[in-house]
Amino acid sequence: MSKEVKTNAMRMLDKHHIQYDMIQYECDEFIDGLHTAEKTGAPVEQSFKTLVAQGKSKQYYVFVVPIAEEVQLKQAAKVAGEKSVELIPVKEITKITGYVRGGCSPLGMKKLFPTFIHNSAENFDKIYVSGGRIGTTICLNPQELAEVTRAQFADIIVHES
Repeated sequence: MSKEVKTNAMRMLDKHHIQYDMIQYECDEFIDGLHTAEKTGAPVEQSFKTLVAQGKSKQYYVFVVPIAEEVQLKQAAKVAGEKSVELIPVKEITKITGYVRGGCSPLGMKKLFPTFIHNSAENFDKIYVSGGRIGTTICLNPQELAEVTRAQFADIIVHES
């Protein structure tokens, strides 16, 4: 029997004694969050993607937003205390976070960057985020995710006007 390989995200949760469920699915390459939710059966409104941005100050920030939504960069900059933030280029994800595109978890990055979770996560007992590699999703309590990543909840998505 093969031993389950833990990701940095899982090791971090284990270290902090935080309960989580791991869901694995067949996937060889990047697929977006909506397709991931479809494969895992996770409710779309409880599924979140991890985006990394860089502020004018050159500081990196992590934004955890619902998979069907887009981050509102002006609002994200405001909550981060920056003049502006821009999403990092895809090719830089691994260098900055230690994760690959489609497997980027808000947990266990190379460094603990200031993290903001969209406040809709507070409406749920459990949310789904990347488990730290393509084909792995973690389901956990959003308050515990915020605690271990030292995140703040904030309204950081684009709203239809």
